Amino acid sequence: MSKRVQVVLDEEEREHFRRMAESEGLSLSAWLREAAREKIAALERRRTIETADELKRFFSQCRQSEKGVEPEWEQHKAVIERSRRSGEAGS
Repeated sequence: MSKRVQVVLDEEEREHFRRMAESEGLSLSAWLREAAREKIAALERRRTIETADELKRFFSQCRQSEKGVEPEWEQHKAVIERSRRSGEAGS
């Protein structure tokens, strides 16, 4: 169920937000909801790991999201050395 929330803005700020929303093809309400969700997502990305269990969960999530196999260190060193010798920027 949706609930209405009243947000108090000065006229200049409201007009600025409205123009931004319009430029993205959104209503002011949709634009404000999206901005709030982006703010929450940014805060969640900055969350710190404070316990051993959180660290274990973090590494477990990393293992599940990664595809492929990490090359051995010797392979990394060989790429670095080739790059040094040739002046390449990428690998």
